[in-house]
Amino acid sequence: MSTAAASPSLLLTIVMKHHPGLTLDDVQSRMKASDWWESFPPAGTRIVSWTVAMGLGQILTLELPPEKLPLVNLELERRAWGVFSTECYPTYDFVPVRERIRERVRNGGQ
Repeated sequence: MSTAAASPSLLLTIVMKHHPGLTLDDVQSRMKASDWWESFPPAGTRIVSWTVAMGLGQILTLELPPEKLPLVNLELERRAWGVFSTECYPTYDFVPVRERIRERVRNGGQ
C-alpha cells in the first residue's frame, strides 16, 4: 500500500456472492457478454488479491486512488449485476499498525 510520501490510495475489498440458481455456464456466459474479463477492474486500479471461496463466490481486493472509487462502482454495476451480489469494504494494510503496536507492547506500553 502507499506511503505518506506516495500518492494516496485505498484498498477496496469486494465480496462477490454468486446468485443462487445460476450454473457455471450461465455465469461464464453473462461474464463474457458483459466484457467482464477485459473491462474489470478498470484502468488505474491494481489487483492485490483475487480468491475464490467455495460456496460463497469471489473475494477481490483492489488498490486504487480514491477518485477511482466511483468508476469501480460503475463497472461493478455494468458488469457484475445479475451474476453476483456485491459487498464492498474500504480497507487498509494493518501490518504496519500491528508492528507498531507489537513494538509498543514489547516496550511496556499497551
